[in-house]
Amino acid sequence: MITIIDYGAGNIGNLIRALEAIGKNTFVAQKPSDLPDKTKVLLLPGVGAFGPASEMLQKSGWFDFIKNWEEQKKPVLGICLGMQLLCKNSLEGGYSQGLGLFEGTIKKLTDVPKLPHIGWNSVKWIGPSPIPWGGKYEEAYFYFVHSYALEVSRYTTGVTSYGRTSFSAIVQKKNAIGFQFHPERSGIRGLMLLDWAIQKLEE
Repeated sequence: MITIIDYGAGNIGNLIRALEAIGKNTFVAQKPSDLPDKTKVLLLPGVGAFGPASEMLQKSGWFDFIKNWEEQKKPVLGICLGMQLLCKNSLEGGYSQGLGLFEGTIKKLTDVPKLPHIGWNSVKWIGPSPIPWGGKYEEAYFYFVHSYALEVSRYTTGVTSYGRTSFSAIVQKKNAIGFQFHPERSGIRGLMLLDWAIQKLEE
């Protein structure tokens, strides 16, 4: 079962439909005590600003719960702002603390045509793509909506360029994966990648 964390800053409806489309059972939890025992993956969504979202996670009890969950080597998937919250901190609207599952600071995009960065953009894989896009392993297009991002780091497995700036589109470690883009809004390829990520985390 995939449990979606509902802390007041997520695109829950689109995610539920996307997960159902790939045959996944879902549950929406507003507080840690709601979490079903059969949860295999925690999914942290998010749209909006980092600081208020981090505060909502802390007030709801999810902040410490997610950190403890990951320390037990249990899997977490973060999407858009959810991916950013998995990182150490952010400079959006001042300094805010993140969950620290991935090293790095979320910073405002610079040297770009305009903000926010909205629309379809390509993701280039560092190494082989996990899924062959029509026989090509090099890159695929996904839907982005954001003004802040994580610089390319040792956890980066997918990179996107916007203007003169490159940033982490996908970060990955043994029990955590983050997407800066919205796979649930990225058509069939987004669904394929979402399915791959969940299977990878459930291994």
